[in-house]
Amino acid sequence: MFNNILQKFVSWLDPKLDKFRTRKTPAPTTKSINPPKYTPKNLTDFIAVLKRTPRSILSDTDRARIAAVMSFDDRKIKDLMVPKSSMIFVKNTEILGPLILDKLYKSGFTHFPVIDSKNKVKGIIHTKALNALEIKKTDRADKYLNKDFNYLHLGDTLPHAVEEITRTNSNYFLVLDDTDSLAGFFTTEILLDYLLGK
Repeated sequence: MFNNILQKFVSWLDPKLDKFRTRKTPAPTTKSINPPKYTPKNLTDFIAVLKRTPRSILSDTDRARIAAVMSFDDRKIKDLMVPKSSMIFVKNTEILGPLILDKLYKSGFTHFPVIDSKNKVKGIIHTKALNALEIKKTDRADKYLNKDFNYLHLGDTLPHAVEEITRTNSNYFLVLDDTDSLAGFFTTEILLDYLLGK
């Protein structure tokens, strides 16, 4: 997988480097021949080419994207997830009044774990379910939760996350630690931001 990505990237980068390559002035009687294109022989050569590439060709964002692709197989969920301390939880008995809804919308998140009195996750509420026109002032969180949710673990790799996203057709995962306690959450948006260098 990595070799295919590397080959595609080199094919993309090579023409961009053409204008920075020095060309010998041809003898007046000979036809001009372009110098052979350089192809890195191994990963070390490739990294050396990247380091020599001017910022006018590869911006910091492009470099971050390349680094993300190159480290993709080894990156763990724990490196990218949103930690539990930053998550917004909703109690299952909580009334979804204007103050709570405002807090949820302002958080910037789209999914909210719903917990019971023992802080156990009972389900997830998505902002799509919180259409203010349909919610009555007496509606509790229990009414809107989705009990079908998925898990990843801290030590799972990004390729494993891609497999799970494909298998479950889900874009939101609760992340568990080694004792199966909640550690945070991971989304396809986090994955895409990482790969696109945002």
